[in-house]
Amino acid sequence: MFQPFKIEASQTMRTLGGVIPAITTPFDAAGEIDEGKFRRQIHFMLGKGVHGLCFAGSTGEGHTLDIDEFRRLTQITVEETQGRVPVVAGIIANSTRDAIQRGRAIADLAVDALQITPVHYVFTPDDESNLQHFKTICDALQRPVLLYNVVPGNLLSTPLVLRLLNEVPLVVGIKQSQGHITRVAELVANAPKDKVILAAVDNLLYSCFSFGAHGTLAASPTGVPGPIVRLWDAVKAGDHVTALAIHHLLVNWWSVLPHGNLPACIKYSLLLQGLDCGLARQPMAMPDAATRAAIERTIRPLLEFDVA
Repeated sequence: MFQPFKIEASQTMRTLGGVIPAITTPFDAAGEIDEGKFRRQIHFMLGKGVHGLCFAGSTGEGHTLDIDEFRRLTQITVEETQGRVPVVAGIIANSTRDAIQRGRAIADLAVDALQITPVHYVFTPDDESNLQHFKTICDALQRPVLLYNVVPGNLLSTPLVLRLLNEVPLVVGIKQSQGHITRVAELVANAPKDKVILAAVDNLLYSCFSFGAHGTLAASPTGVPGPIVRLWDAVKAGDHVTALAIHHLLVNWWSVLPHGNLPACIKYSLLLQGLDCGLARQPMAMPDAATRAAIERTIRPLLEFDVA
């Protein structure tokens, strides 16, 4: 059963859980951010009844953003949400110093948590170095941090995550990605009860919700926010007939998305719902004709479960 997790931000008390889309960053043909499309996307998501928003994550192509762009997206997201839902800022940085610099760049803005990846270049820190990475960031920024366990070459083990959750108070939870439903289950079973476990195993959200994940922060709630809200509500209500029907359709849609170019495919999925989220930033391209056809075929039945 859903028990929302309370986090103390510098400005207010928030509830973190439920369905949190990792929103896209719309780019124009010159690779510049289209602020109007970004604002419209925020309102589209809010209209679907989502429980929070995350920007500048992987689906938001946060790895391509410079620090000024990151700050501008923060300003817009805070301005447009007006406190209606929690706001999570994504930080994808390749050193402790750079992560701290990004966090300090938005220190005056009312975000509720920072979603931060481990470092991702070819050199891999050991467990103690990873722990100190996040501890140093938390000590410097004094803001709630969500671990973003997504980097294939630096995947945080369950014992290490549990150490971070127990030993670093400002590490308030984790977004568990990388397709590891077993890791989600281990964390739900063993994490401190005052920490939040968000699933990013996009095609198995039904299972994650059923065994007690506090919600999802992922790409699939961005591409089909209405059906994922319906899925969450169905599981909470014990309506497993509806939940299972959505699950099967979600598996089919997710399976046709080339995950190496996921942000572009999420943008195309939203375009099919009347929301233009612009282009991907080079070197990534928008999906080809065959991929577009597969998305159209699989998303159509899933959208029968849209909330609006």
